[in-house]
Amino acid sequence: MRQLLDIDKERSSMMTIVQLTSAFETLASMRISQIKNQVLQAQGFFDELWNIYIQLRVDSIFRFGRHNSEKVIDKELYILITASGGFSGDIDQRVINMMLEKYDKDKQDIIVIGHHGSILLAQAGIPYKRFFELPASDHNINVEPLIHEISQYKNSFVYYQTYLSLMSQEIKRLELSTAIKQYSSMAAENKEIISEQTYIFEPSAFDVAAHLERSMLQITLGQVIFDSKLAQYASRFRAMSAANDKSKESYSDLNTLYNRTKRSIRDSQLKQIIIGLTR
Repeated sequence: MRQLLDIDKERSSMMTIVQLTSAFETLASMRISQIKNQVLQAQGFFDELWNIYIQLRVDSIFRFGRHNSEKVIDKELYILITASGGFSGDIDQRVINMMLEKYDKDKQDIIVIGHHGSILLAQAGIPYKRFFELPASDHNINVEPLIHEISQYKNSFVYYQTYLSLMSQEIKRLELSTAIKQYSSMAAENKEIISEQTYIFEPSAFDVAAHLERSMLQITLGQVIFDSKLAQYASRFRAMSAANDKSKESYSDLNTLYNRTKRSIRDSQLKQIIIGLTR
């Protein structure tokens, strides 16, 4: 039989794991609720911007907020959104696996958001151009440095985790220019045409369009980051829930073993007392 003291120490350690996984599970659940509200609040403002943008007759090309004179890198930009740490199950690895299905180092550059993603890319020997920390705050997310990078490329794609439910998350590949059009819930019919023939633009209509494009990019990227964080927290909740169940089961087994060992020691001591009395 194992020593009673060793079993008791292991039992105490397992109870600590039970408490920690339960705390992480509760925290992930709370964050999911908070971020859901943030996702809904930005939609109305985006619709207002889109309503103006589709009336502004400049051209039909979405330029990611850049001016006509700016040079464009003749490559695609892949943006990977991953977690800050490694407590989100396998969802970050799934993001990278989907990206690798189309990745060609001569045709695409990579920007990774989230420390865990940078570690996974480094382990796989995959180079990336820049790394950004996943925003810790859910308010006033600054994506300007990311927009600056996006504006230099002919097209950009985002690979990220999306939230379906608490127990279900998917990986998505999003083309940004298409996503911005699809994101709007407003129709383009019967809208007043805004042009330089009817309005005065300062400094120019192209500058106004570029500003609107950057604003819509900012909202869209913010929403994608929110959606990714939702999925990460849901994946963390699922992983912590499974770990909590397993640790509770292990604690129960250790507790049973502890009580059985303790009883066995008492029985052995009692037998020795009885034997000593009968001599």
